Amino acid sequence: MENKEKLEEKTVETAFKELDEMIKKLESREVTLEDSFQLYHEGMKLLKYCNDKIDRVEKNMLLINENGEIHER
Repeated sequence: MENKEKLEEKTVETAFKELDEMIKKLESREVTLEDSFQLYHEGMKLLKYCNDKIDRVEKNMLLINENGEIHER
């Protein structure tokens, strides 16, 4: 799996595309058991990254008031 710096550079859309590719590989019966576990592990990291990034955006959206200003916590 990529290091943390490279993961932080990804967009959520890119991460979702990679997850989709991982799912396709896992669905094919040409993947070894070891590769399946590795893909699963990488997929879980990507999924956590996406969830964390979406959570940050949601929190920022909740801080925006009706005038479009962001309130700091």
